[in-house]
Formats: sequence, structure tokens, C-alpha cells
Amino acid sequence: MVNFGNIWQYLAVQSPLQAAFSGNATTMNVKTYSLPELPYAYDALEPHISGQIMKLHYSGHHQTYVTNLNNALKVHASALSAGDIAAQVALQPVIKFNAGGHINHALFWANLAPAGTPETLFPDAAPTLSAEIDKTWGSFDKFKDAFSKELLGIQGSGWGWLVKAGPSSLRIVTAKDQDPIVGGEVPIFGVDMWEHAYYLQYLNGKAKYVDSIWNVINWKTAESRFQAGHGDFFADLKSLL
Repeated sequence: MVNFGNIWQYLAVQSPLQAAFSGNATTMNVKTYSLPELPYAYDALEPHISGQIMKLHYSGHHQTYVTNLNNALKVHASALSAGDIAAQVALQPVIKFNAGGHINHALFWANLAPAGTPETLFPDAAPTLSAEIDKTWGSFDKFKDAFSKELLGIQGSGWGWLVKAGPSSLRIVTAKDQDPIVGGEVPIFGVDMWEHAYYLQYLNGKAKYVDSIWNVINWKTAESRFQAGHGDFFADLKSLL
């Protein structure tokens, strides 16, 4: 289960709500989040992900998470200022869902790149990560099979992630809905398994989507996240948000 306090840690170093007290008045300054700049054109990932999907996914779905998150944070700030604990508790699922949607998608766009670019060439773009994958699974093909199996095993909507679970250890995890990876693990790269990520192009052919997305994984970004310390990763994530 995702710890709500860790959502705050993701969104800012401590909390998105910076409280300043003066006399008996409490002023709540609420950070406003926005879409990160997409690092490529909508059609840059074709034929593996269509420009139509990218435009809808980024400017439609991701924008909705950001809008809903900002609105919920404003209401939460008011509830916090008023000491309305019931309202604060009621808002937690809304903030968790939309904050997770913002976090997951910000990471997702950055771990994709146009097919055939240097960033997508494995193992050249990720030599250290490649060695650890071989050490953990025996080969890249065995890792790819294991990761793909986990993706296709997700029931309903969710995400699949390769994460760094320690100084160098790797594991594959899945998350329900928009739950982000929290705690001490660092997301190396993730794959969105919500239908909006593939349905307009692949219909119910999830296996074809999973097989195709390997062509646009940004291994350079994955390598950077693998080599980063936990604090460095959070700093990079904060810059995306």
C-alpha cells in the first residue's frame, strides 16, 4: 500500500504545502504543478506509439491528472488551515491518485525516445545497467521475457517498473492504477499499461504494444537513474514536476 506521506516526498522535498505562521493567521502557499515539456514531437515514437495516442495521452490524460492534483491541493490547503481533519482525510485518495498519475507520466515520457536514436541502443546506452541485468536475470532476453510477462499479467489498469532496490540490485514490480513507486526504491523505467496508452493503435492487442514499446525505451535515461543515488533521483524527479 502506498504511504500518503511518501507522496508528499515525491512532489517536493518535504511537502508541497509551505506553511508560514504570523500571529494567529496561517498562510498556506500551495505549489502549482504543470506538465513537463515533452522531450520529442508527438509523432516521434511512430510507428511504435502513434502521434494520435501521444497527443491524447500527454495533453489529455496527463494534463487531467495535473489539473485535478492542483485543485485537490488547494482544497487540502484550505482544509488544513481550517483544521478540518475529515476533509483532509477525504482528499487523500484524490491526491494520491492524481499525484501518482503526474509522477508516473513525468517519468514515463523521459524514459522513452525515438527508435533508432543512440538513447535506445541497448546495451551501448546503458553499459552498467546492462551488466546488472545480465547478473540478475542471466541475459537481456530473459529479463525482457520476465518484464513482459509481468506487464501482461496486470489485471485492469496499472504500471510495470524496473526498480533499483538497493545500491545496485534490480527487481521488477507492478503497481495498481496510478500508485507510484515509493520508499527506498528508484524507478529505472516504467511502462504504462492503462488502455489509454495503447488502445487507439493496438485495440485489445496488449502483447503487441508490449513487444513494440521495447523499441522506444530510453536506455540512456535508464542508465542515469540506475547510477543515481536516491537523493539525486528525487532531485531529478522534482525538476520534471
